[in-house]
Amino acid sequence: MRCHVLYTHISYFNRPLMNVSSLPILTAIDFREAEESFTHLLQHDDLDQYVSNAPEGLETFEHVLGLALLEAYETQSPSPHAHLFLQRILYRINRLKLFWYDDLENYTNENSTFLFSVHAKIESAWQAWETQHIAIASLKDLDIEVALRERTAKDLDPPPSKIGLFFRNDMSLIGYRRLLAIASLDGLVEASQLSRVIGGVGNEIQNMLTKILLEEYGGGKLARKHSSFFASMLEEFGMDATPEAYYAIVPWEVLANINHSFSLCERKRNFLRYIGSFLYFEISVPAAFQHYKTAGERLGFSEQAISYWDIHIKEDLRHGQWMLDEVALPLIHRYKDLAWEILWGYDLQRFLSTRASQAIAQSVQQAENG
Repeated sequence: MRCHVLYTHISYFNRPLMNVSSLPILTAIDFREAEESFTHLLQHDDLDQYVSNAPEGLETFEHVLGLALLEAYETQSPSPHAHLFLQRILYRINRLKLFWYDDLENYTNENSTFLFSVHAKIESAWQAWETQHIAIASLKDLDIEVALRERTAKDLDPPPSKIGLFFRNDMSLIGYRRLLAIASLDGLVEASQLSRVIGGVGNEIQNMLTKILLEEYGGGKLARKHSSFFASMLEEFGMDATPEAYYAIVPWEVLANINHSFSLCERKRNFLRYIGSFLYFEISVPAAFQHYKTAGERLGFSEQAISYWDIHIKEDLRHGQWMLDEVALPLIHRYKDLAWEILWGYDLQRFLSTRASQAIAQSVQQAENG
């Protein structure tokens, strides 16, 4: 009986979406209440058993989830509240893939069939929507190596953007603190997704990815781990260095960036896309972080207060070259018919990162304006 009920429940999530025009528009309060309902569901000792025995307890969440998917991905004017709700739900499920050294009971439902169905429903609709931002068909006709070299050369030393100039020249102490607060969600668990893809058969590509991971993790020395540098920046300003301390203010665009990494690294079929995504990160970070470092210097901050930016500017110049020469290019020759997927991963990550930067800048400006 239990398996039958679960199958029926999963089938609910696979039903076609309803007509958008006939649905009510939900408010931020509706989404917040549904997220609270989901949080309570996560706390059940056996979530799948609860789903089987008390399906009525899911009604509020299921109703809002269905409408959120429509409002986020099926309308001409997507709801930012729907986007935030969906990305927060995805993040809450994805974070179970990492260990936080907290109460072990928090992981009781990490393999829940119910959570899997919710995750699959959101992720499939969201990833299809994001993919529309990339002209995938045109990528298949390119000389992949030439296209990748052109992209990396451009992104390694780009002209300053309007957003970059704002961070570098205009951001105040208040804005700098907001920047740190938002970035801490990822900065304090940095490179964790990379750790999810390096297992398997040993070869030169795997060895290079492992080498990069080891440098990100400080060669096994906690004080040199990159996340430790981020914690030091927070402590310099008297801010909370506890992971997820500022989760409530993180824009959905930043959450989407984090969730996208999980989407790629958790599926080996997406390996080439992950490599393209990670390559963009390593190539683009030095230029982006230089703005943050310059802002800190302009504001008279100590070396510790800008240490995280500084170490990435130095190390990621090297990491980006390694990723291009020792990982991406060999994979192009190994997977000739599918190598275009590296460009897909690269281009989509550029889009997602640019969108996230814009959202951070907007939040920083809001903080500065009171």
